[in-house]
Amino acid sequence: MKIHADQRGLAYVETLIAVVVLAVALVPVLETLGVAFTGAAVSETAIQWQQQVATRMETVRAEPFAALDAAALSAGSETIPSSYSDAAGGPDRTLVFLSRYDGDDADGDNDVFTGTDEGLLWLRVAIENSPYELMTLVAQ
Repeated sequence: MKIHADQRGLAYVETLIAVVVLAVALVPVLETLGVAFTGAAVSETAIQWQQQVATRMETVRAEPFAALDAAALSAGSETIPSSYSDAAGGPDRTLVFLSRYDGDDADGDNDVFTGTDEGLLWLRVAIENSPYELMTLVAQ
């Protein structure tokens, strides 16, 4: 096969242009992969916290109602963590809030934490300083 004089060196120029195009296109691809890896790490933490909250919720709900009621009375408020919470200072501390609950609003003040009903508790489990929490009512 005979190569014409005007085509000599064209393969080198084409190869050089292809390398430059690939190099320019590689930068956004690598940035996208970096974001994806960072997102995966954040997602892993979120899944861990969700499982931690759900596990603690089920553990506390398995306790006898009398023990939960006593913990609710000793905490004294829906904003004070109960004795079922992790010790202060630990990483990813799980907080458990227990309070008696006013399900029928018999006192008419529209506050579910006053005029409480016998045999009804409000339970909230949360990871400290995070948006991860679960809430439920526990009946005797």
